[in-house]
Amino acid sequence: MTVFKLPDLGEGLSEAEILRWHVKVGDHVEVDTPMLSVETAKAVVEVPSPASGTVVALHAQPGDRIEIGAPLMEFATDAKEPAAEAAPDRGTVVGHMASGGEEADAMLEAANAVTRPRVRAVPAARALARSLGVDLSQVSGTGRGGLVTLDDVMTLGLPTHGASSKMHPASAPGPAPTLHGEQGDVEVLRSLRRAMAQSMSLARDSVMACSVFDDADLHRWRPGNDYTTRVLRAIAVAVRAEPGLNAWYDADSQSRTLFEHVHVGIAVDTAEGLLVPVIRHVHRLAHAELRSELDRLKRAARDRTIKSEELRHFTFMLSNFGMLAGRYATPVVVPPAVAILGTGRVRRDVIAADSGVEIHNRMPLSLTFDHRVVTGGEAVRFLGALIGDLELAE
Repeated sequence: MTVFKLPDLGEGLSEAEILRWHVKVGDHVEVDTPMLSVETAKAVVEVPSPASGTVVALHAQPGDRIEIGAPLMEFATDAKEPAAEAAPDRGTVVGHMASGGEEADAMLEAANAVTRPRVRAVPAARALARSLGVDLSQVSGTGRGGLVTLDDVMTLGLPTHGASSKMHPASAPGPAPTLHGEQGDVEVLRSLRRAMAQSMSLARDSVMACSVFDDADLHRWRPGNDYTTRVLRAIAVAVRAEPGLNAWYDADSQSRTLFEHVHVGIAVDTAEGLLVPVIRHVHRLAHAELRSELDRLKRAARDRTIKSEELRHFTFMLSNFGMLAGRYATPVVVPPAVAILGTGRVRRDVIAADSGVEIHNRMPLSLTFDHRVVTGGEAVRFLGALIGDLELAE
């Protein structure tokens, strides 16, 4: 009998939510047969079978949140399967079955971690511990190999109402609050909304945010200009003027990394919550290429078919909230990035020109930056360069 545990899904993620099972007890599965779909803060992932055999038991149901390394299912492996393939309690990265040597290395790493000065923790847990003043060396990691997870830090650093467990049923909210005698519906945050809540809380606690506002006058634009691709090109131009806003900041080492390439994470509103797909190499792409890639990523985000690698490693962020409504905002910088641009709704404004009163199209701009690492001068020079490019005819 083999117990199959939730594999390491990569990206430092500590848990996933089960969306649906593709198998049931009694089914026979082959190696790499998709067994279930899980949803992480990044994407929907299909988990394949590590061996051939018959499903004997399922240890979780759709809607359950499962930590990495928690039991998912049991199956009786086929007799022809090699013993190494049927080894119990094998936690793996999806698509890669760890060898015995790799398992030994992982065990040795976990054992050595006790004596290391730097505790092994997922980045989000490290940031939360810093904001709460929690000493990570005092936290018992429940992740694979002793990895400290978000829940581990929250258990020690925040008031709790009970012990944490490997499984977090999504249907266990507390008592419903009342307002003037009327009871409200309690909804436990799941998947994207839960990830957004955690991400925004960490950003609030770890970023010294400062915002500046201005407008770009678009009256010189010729017909056919694409608002979003023009903004993306202007970001690339502004990065050349002030590279310090196209960077990552590591508070632990108090160091920043400047990038020549411009990878822009653009916020996409979906029914389930916020996703931030990344447009790679914005500085190299023509307008038509930018539009094509932008449309593809938005479709994939809203269909939840986007790949996890398309949601990571942005060097700058963009929120074009003005496509819906609003003029100015204070968009949130998500570490390790250091800046985000918000574009508001373009409106026809009355302008006092040299020749008299005129009506121009103007785009409101809101730039938020991390003042720990970006100076005010750098921020306004970046914004000035961006406006200068946006105000060109094409």
